[in-house]
Amino acid sequence: MAKAGGLGVLTTAGLTTEQLAEQIDEIRAGTDQPFAVNLMLQQPNIVDMVTYLLAHPVPAVTTSAGSPKRFAQQLQAIGTKVIAVIPNVKVAQKMAALGVDALVAEGMESGGHIGTQTTLSLVQQVINAVDLPVFAAGGIIDAKSVLAMQALGAVGVQVGTAFLTAEETPISDAYKQAVIQAGDTSTVVTGHALGDAVRCLQNSLTAKYFEAEASGADAKVLHGLLDGSLGRAIAGDVEHGTLMAGQIAGMVSRIEPVASIVHRLFPN
Repeated sequence: MAKAGGLGVLTTAGLTTEQLAEQIDEIRAGTDQPFAVNLMLQQPNIVDMVTYLLAHPVPAVTTSAGSPKRFAQQLQAIGTKVIAVIPNVKVAQKMAALGVDALVAEGMESGGHIGTQTTLSLVQQVINAVDLPVFAAGGIIDAKSVLAMQALGAVGVQVGTAFLTAEETPISDAYKQAVIQAGDTSTVVTGHALGDAVRCLQNSLTAKYFEAEASGADAKVLHGLLDGSLGRAIAGDVEHGTLMAGQIAGMVSRIEPVASIVHRLFPN
């Protein structure tokens, strides 16, 4: 990603600190360009991850699925930029008051953990509400959608679904093929009953989840279906895993290098 001109973001989900260290070393061996590490704040070893990053600083971190209040200032004190992913204006204002360096306004079109606001309305209102650089996320697939976000005042974009089928993306080929085969109505949102909405491709798991949710199953049963399911999808179980992907998956049509995707987003 960095070699192609983007800011690559390394996920920590499912990693140990040892694996995180190895992957950061690989990135630094391959490029001298800036990169970021994403901290999904619900992961069980988040304290270990932050502790490692405080001892081994990286250029930037993005934070999602929670507030980085516990450690934002510590990271900034060692020179790491903190970029918070936010779902609404209220959270954006809280992050601005916390002193983060930038925001990603993520619309509910996005894959993974989502809020309730669409990208088009969210980006404009967040930019109007805070005095911070704002990146747009959700439904972005090509240069036209990048220009649309820039027209709203976004300084840049965060793109996820388009890169799911990159040659370099370390997920199973079955996951990539599921994204390629998706249409505009292929995604659903699980987790409403748990207060943790996640957009993903519909499959046997989501059908079973909605059946359980409709029958009044308790949180333990619902968590039993969903917990660890992203890892199953990454490993290739596309029927019993959560295939996180955004609504724009219907425009993803092939497996290709990261550089080709970046060029389509920023052709000049």
